[in-house]
Amino acid sequence: MSSHTDTITLYTSNYCGHARRVEQFLADENIPVTIINITDDWAAKETLIGINNGFASVPTLVFADGSKLTEPSIEELRLKLGLEQPNWREKIRARLNNS
Repeated sequence: MSSHTDTITLYTSNYCGHARRVEQFLADENIPVTIINITDDWAAKETLIGINNGFASVPTLVFADGSKLTEPSIEELRLKLGLEQPNWREKIRARLNNS
């Protein structure tokens, strides 16, 4: 679980509405974030492609602990940030992923 004091790197683009919603969510929650827009930054896009095993998927969030979320829902992001407790579906999904 990420701490609110850890800086998150958010890879975004001009053409992704969901990335803008994630950016707005982080701003609304006062979560520190470094925003990297890949639209005109080829080096950043190449870095993102490396992070995502060949895909330039946005939004991608990289956390201080090295973990990442690619195209997460706001609920997934809330869970990662500790802003919400997992519901029973998330608990089952986590158990299935650990087996």
